[in-house]
Amino acid sequence: MSAFLELGLSESINRALNELGYEKPTVIQEKAIPQIITSLDDLKAFAQTGTGKTAAFSLPILELADEGNQNTQAIILSPTRELAVQIGNNIQDFAKYLPKIKVVTVYGGANIEEQIKKLKRGAQIVVGTPGRTVDLIKRKALKLGNVQWLVLDEADEMLNMGFKDELDKVLEATPETKQTLLFSATFPKEVEAIAENYMINPAEVSSGEKNSGTDNVKHVYYQISERTRYPALKRIADINPDIYAIIFCRTRRETQEIATKLISDGYNADSLHGDLSQAQRDTVMEKFRQKNIQMLVATDVAARGLDVDNLTHVINHKLPDQIENYTHRSGRTGRAGNTGVSIVLINRKEKSKIASIERKIKQTFELKPIPTGDEVCHKQILHLIDRVKTTDVNKSEIEGFLPQIYEKLSGLDREELIQRFVSLEFNTFLSYYENAQDLNDLSTSSEKSGKVSSENMTRFFINLGRKDRLNPARLIGLINDQQITEALDIGAIDILDTFSFFEVDKNFEQETLAAFEANQPKFSGRSVNIEITKKEKSTGRRKGRRPFKDRGNKKGKRYGDQRRKHNPAAGFGRKRKRKR
Repeated sequence: MSAFLELGLSESINRALNELGYEKPTVIQEKAIPQIITSLDDLKAFAQTGTGKTAAFSLPILELADEGNQNTQAIILSPTRELAVQIGNNIQDFAKYLPKIKVVTVYGGANIEEQIKKLKRGAQIVVGTPGRTVDLIKRKALKLGNVQWLVLDEADEMLNMGFKDELDKVLEATPETKQTLLFSATFPKEVEAIAENYMINPAEVSSGEKNSGTDNVKHVYYQISERTRYPALKRIADINPDIYAIIFCRTRRETQEIATKLISDGYNADSLHGDLSQAQRDTVMEKFRQKNIQMLVATDVAARGLDVDNLTHVINHKLPDQIENYTHRSGRTGRAGNTGVSIVLINRKEKSKIASIERKIKQTFELKPIPTGDEVCHKQILHLIDRVKTTDVNKSEIEGFLPQIYEKLSGLDREELIQRFVSLEFNTFLSYYENAQDLNDLSTSSEKSGKVSSENMTRFFINLGRKDRLNPARLIGLINDQQITEALDIGAIDILDTFSFFEVDKNFEQETLAAFEANQPKFSGRSVNIEITKKEKSTGRRKGRRPFKDRGNKKGKRYGDQRRKHNPAAGFGRKRKRKR
């Protein structure tokens, strides 16, 4: 007997599952399906992404739904359009041999009138995003008065995305007699509050410990400096020739920058973020599912609902603000019985976050050294040879060319032929990593000492001062707006009446000049000009704010020896924190 039949599912559903390749239920399915079928109690279910939670809540609903009743009997809410579409498609597949069951998926970005027409034709199960669901309720197109099941899928994500008000409105539109099924990968206080306010003595099932990570994922971190963050990312990609990964960034701008760099460096990569239209998002995601894209650079919000089972890696280019989001990120790999690796690139200042994540996911990170150039080359050459050995040879297609090929290669012995073949495929790669820097040596990095030596800075004159309402925060914002580099150290700043001085990492002095010249920025209506000048000799006074005399200006103040990291998100109004 099928294991799914033993859970209380009908032969019609079991037949569809067999055709879809479902052999045995996952842990969450074993616990949730019989609980929902046999009990009217509300249910709190902890389930990591990729553990089969869609089947866990949809199969029992299909089993219990009244096929002869066209009223909406189940409403399933999900945080994103992509996830809603995925859930709707899955339920339709499960209901293949239940021809009277109708499923309608509703979401923003699509024609609402078409969705209203489908609802009018009747649908026992409606899957929707919170915003569009509320719109349809207000239009009286979606009537939830007969709902028996309300499913909140990835409730934590919906709250993180600011859908609390929408969730409240949907919950209020459903009858008190409904069964509420809350599925979440993590259970922060906000999710517990929903359970407390809208659920009655809920049962609880879990496929693991709350807020912990899956055992199928190995957690690794590499310690980097800001200026080696991207080179380290390249090394990690190169040491894993078959990498199929999502690279998570914190902002849309950072996402696009990293994707652009990877593409220009020859990788099969693309970006996924909120500035893309829905059509662009769909195209990128389809390419990624087809593995035409090897590395997808994405924000947390954009990647929600992206269902890919065979990811080898998740790479945290930068850690998320909320630890719970790390659980969602890492849960994208190690799915459907596969194993995966979740990688974090972290500088010294961020290192303390690792311990916090370890406590949350109840797993330990492994510190790994960034691969050296020799290690990368060794791995890539052997990977190339393995590809050659495992390549299928279709003799019928190449047989006609072989005599000419053999003739042209007749003067080469086996050893020379191999050397030439490897050189042809590999010379560019070897040249790139020749005398490659050891990225594990942070001795010249600001992370090593906590500051950048003044000798490593270039001092610039800028034709703006206090009378232009310039202050250190606005100057930092002006520098950031030029997009000189992803990580730029800014040193001492001297704000005077009609002009000012600032220091930047001397490794980027030409880039700084070029950026200001190319962008020709304006500030308070004035054209901005900068030029390299000589640095003032140190007075030996304590660090911090201190008097500074320059060209006879006795009112000048110096903001000295305070190091600020370049922040692409910084604007003119951003406050500057002073270190003492």
